[in-house]
Amino acid sequence: MSIREELKKTIAPLAVNDRYPAESYLTVKPADFIPACLALHQLCASPVMMMFAEDKRATRSCFRLNTAFYSAAERHWYYACLDLPAGAESFPSLAKEIYSATLFEREIREMFGIELVGSPDHRRLRLHDEVWPAGAFPLRKDFVPLERLEPPTGQYEFIKGEGEGLFELPVGPVHAGIIGPGHFHFSVAGEPIINLEIRLGFTHRGIEKLMEGKTLAAGLELSERVAGDTSFAHGLAFCLAAEKIAGLTPPPRAVLLRAVYLELERMYNHINDIGGIALDVGFSFASAFASVLKERLLRLNEQLSGNRYLRGINVIGGVAQDLAGPVTLNPLLSDLNELEKILFNSASFIDRIDSTGILRQKTAEDLGVLGLAGRASGLARDLRTDLEPYSSAGFRPIVCTSGDCLARLNIRLQEFRQSSELIGRFIRQLQPGELTVNAPAPVAGYSLGAIEGWRGPVLYWLKLNEQGTIERCKIVDPSFHNWEALAYAAQGEIIPDFPLCNKSFDLSYSGNDL
Repeated sequence: MSIREELKKTIAPLAVNDRYPAESYLTVKPADFIPACLALHQLCASPVMMMFAEDKRATRSCFRLNTAFYSAAERHWYYACLDLPAGAESFPSLAKEIYSATLFEREIREMFGIELVGSPDHRRLRLHDEVWPAGAFPLRKDFVPLERLEPPTGQYEFIKGEGEGLFELPVGPVHAGIIGPGHFHFSVAGEPIINLEIRLGFTHRGIEKLMEGKTLAAGLELSERVAGDTSFAHGLAFCLAAEKIAGLTPPPRAVLLRAVYLELERMYNHINDIGGIALDVGFSFASAFASVLKERLLRLNEQLSGNRYLRGINVIGGVAQDLAGPVTLNPLLSDLNELEKILFNSASFIDRIDSTGILRQKTAEDLGVLGLAGRASGLARDLRTDLEPYSSAGFRPIVCTSGDCLARLNIRLQEFRQSSELIGRFIRQLQPGELTVNAPAPVAGYSLGAIEGWRGPVLYWLKLNEQGTIERCKIVDPSFHNWEALAYAAQGEIIPDFPLCNKSFDLSYSGNDL
């Protein structure tokens, strides 16, 4: 029995919009919202992948709430949609039943002014109380840009640790290094970490608001700058959404070339993180070795595409250019093998990463952890499994079960080799052909573009108006799902091991903060 048939037994009446393949929009009544989401959560075996609002007051006098789940078994996206009449902007919170809805709900509240009924956490995420005035909701269509900031209206309330011998240790948001800004609020008993609360949003740029009114070309350019180390995956997800709306199918050569570039992006980031993990335990030689490999990959990117970070390659309907030379990876694999020997022959290195920063599978599942971090904890979730050309190549995600820093290192090492193998396979499949298809005149519509970036799923839900410009763009970087996982993995560890735990996840500040 399909998920839809199961839902019809739970929710009545149930309206289904099958406007686009592999996406179903289930419009529910307020009383059915939580039952619908709980049913989808269970039937799809999926966390809340996206949750976002639309301001439809100009046309339908309401806000629309969309909550997305993904069924890997059916290769199908399901949305529970709820209309909230203007003047009565509130909805029942899912957070107590499905934890992965928590941050999305807080985001909707601060961006749209829609209240949460029964939410356990009403704190802001990005529009910090210290600088952002009350009553200003930037993703409403009638929002007027602020000419000046009002005096601070409040202060963020961290969870207080109490008890004899328990101390609070605030770290950041400014750090002694070239890293993004984040506030890490530790509760410690000596060195062991009892609790960690992470506050982000310091690099919030208003990306989703900036998308409004842009052409597809301008939106694509902006998408490549959401998270600099994931430029290609973000641009590709944007293109996939636009292509689904227009009914475009990129040429076979372009599909293969996109996969090649996607794996090159995965490789240079994985080797960067391998070096970062080594550096955080003081293994400077191994870190320097990894830096050399990363630089060689970035130079290869530039030789192949003209850009070290693979920007400007994606276009709506395909790719802008062909490979400008051969993709030579065997020397890099040989050096990776040597680096792995150096790392694993060091007893002190293994002692630091083995059983450190454990994220257990049940915790990862409850939090809705995605991508590399989830696979290191036994969750075999990878969108590449369901996409071409990966599915026809027999792709299978690499999974570990120990959930510690060592597991996250091993995932990177194995995925580096797997990416090299996939690139070789895709290049051998290349046949002469076109690189793009001619895009028709822009059309109104909405759809989701989803791709597995090197951290995890990159999601772009795109809605175009009658003029073909962007009306709403919802972006989810995997870091948004995974920062909470770092807080749980750090519990019980000592303060000196926190940088190691942090680097083993290597989450994006800018991708999270938007």
